[in-house]
Amino acid sequence: MNDLRKERLVISICTLAGISCIMQNFFGRWEFWVPVVVLVGMIVLWWFHIAGKLDSESRINIYFAYAAFLLFYHGIHDTSLFDISVSVALFMITFTIAYRISLLNLILAEYALVMGIQFYFLYRNDAIDMNAFETMRIVYHICTVLTMYVFSRLAVKRRNLEQEQNREWVNLVSQNNHDMEDFLSNISHELRTPVNVISGMTTIMQKENDSKELVSIRDAGIRLAHQIEDIQDYTEIKRGELFLEEENYMCISLINDVVSNYKAINKNTELELIVDLAPETPTMLKGDIKKLHKLFRHLLENAVKFTRRGGIYIRVMSIPQEYGVNLTIEVTDTGMGMTRADMSRVSKGMYQANKKRDRSTGGIGIGLPIVYGVVHKMGGFVNINSTKGKGTSVRLSIPQQVVDPTPCLQVDKEAGENIIFYIRPEKYKVPELRDFSRNMAINLAGGLGMKLYSAVEKRELEHLLSDLKVTYILTGQEEYEAEKAMLDSKASQGYRIMVAADPDFRPGAVGGVVLLPKPMYAFPIVRAMNGDKETAIYGDEDNAKPFFDGVRALVVDDEQMNLVVAAGLLRDYRMVTD
Repeated sequence: MNDLRKERLVISICTLAGISCIMQNFFGRWEFWVPVVVLVGMIVLWWFHIAGKLDSESRINIYFAYAAFLLFYHGIHDTSLFDISVSVALFMITFTIAYRISLLNLILAEYALVMGIQFYFLYRNDAIDMNAFETMRIVYHICTVLTMYVFSRLAVKRRNLEQEQNREWVNLVSQNNHDMEDFLSNISHELRTPVNVISGMTTIMQKENDSKELVSIRDAGIRLAHQIEDIQDYTEIKRGELFLEEENYMCISLINDVVSNYKAINKNTELELIVDLAPETPTMLKGDIKKLHKLFRHLLENAVKFTRRGGIYIRVMSIPQEYGVNLTIEVTDTGMGMTRADMSRVSKGMYQANKKRDRSTGGIGIGLPIVYGVVHKMGGFVNINSTKGKGTSVRLSIPQQVVDPTPCLQVDKEAGENIIFYIRPEKYKVPELRDFSRNMAINLAGGLGMKLYSAVEKRELEHLLSDLKVTYILTGQEEYEAEKAMLDSKASQGYRIMVAADPDFRPGAVGGVVLLPKPMYAFPIVRAMNGDKETAIYGDEDNAKPFFDGVRALVVDDEQMNLVVAAGLLRDYRMVTD
């Protein structure tokens, strides 16, 4: 029984006792002023309870004082010899739930006082013939109260002992959890260094001998390093020791990294990734970019693991606030989904969708709890919508400061206007992918201040081109291959044809046709619209590697192998290490 329910029970019994006292006062023609005091006392008790005045223990003391007053007032009248024991028994039972032996002792002391007064009345008055029968009645009542006191005292002691044992057990469990968290934190820290060395050394060796074996070793090392980081993050979240390292970052760079990481973790080439970055998102924000990378990694890994058909849709946008913006990240997949019970367990601790011993999906089950912990630490919130068998959508909202409010994606004024989105809906085996692509195109055009027109067949496309002023045609690989002659002809007429296709696909030699290697997202599209002359635009492609001939770098580390890895990596930039 919780404290509030306990208090309500005590007050209700005290209220009934007060009403009984008022009625007995009326019928017995006792002191006329006492009912007013009793009634005011009842009102005060309920006011203390409803208003939440003082703490629970102090309120119990006030209720006890009121009940003790009623008992004493009832017991000082010579008509209460036999019913006072019943009142004391009720009084004792009521306050046993307070689990305080001191209150029981006070009740017993008050009973002794009241019985002393009653014995005085017996001595002074001759209202009761004190024969053997009446004497046995009085002894029976006294023994009943004493028995009630003994059992109530035992019950309170047993309850207090159980509470003490529970506290000791909770403290022991808490200490064990703390020790386990210390162990996980220490072991993850110790394992991270050799794992990073393995990954670094295989990266260096790959440059001399790019074999599948080295790639497998590197990928396994990276996966293990991520799991070690996850364990460390999880323990820091549980212990409340997660720290944020805020710095300036560019939204475009963040999304490019997300796309690159997706290519590394996605082994299912049939899954499509569509990234919908709102063009009006500020160019530069301030926040913990490393934590944002981890959030994307966990969400994408979960989406990839539990999606067999279809794809993944990432929506990134910003909502202006007084402190900057709420960066909103939404990751939607067409995977296996979760039940309501699964969703309610996600934020409460370790969760795995597949708890069987089949390890085909991998993972250690702490991805989503880490997402919850990191987002809450950053002052944001997480919302999950999922339908079993249809997919899951995870939405994050994270406060970020704005450094450069300039929109991250812009089209030059002289670049052109309006877009035709030419996609055949029948090519999608999973209808949600069609919706994802259309939403991305609509949001991109709207954010750039352009009009978007949709065409689903060749005749409709030609009709739009003849009636509207259009500069860009965004289409897919299948549509381009089916209508290659027509689209190449339009490209030679000055239209800008942008083809979202597999990286190894090559469009015709006609100028004006630009390959946008999948996954499809806004940055390479905007580059093509701004007149980039490349025949294939990779949004995450690196600029030319810089070289620092003759520059000397001092590398300091307490691990010898880390120095070897650092020297090997810096050597690619023609730097000299000491």
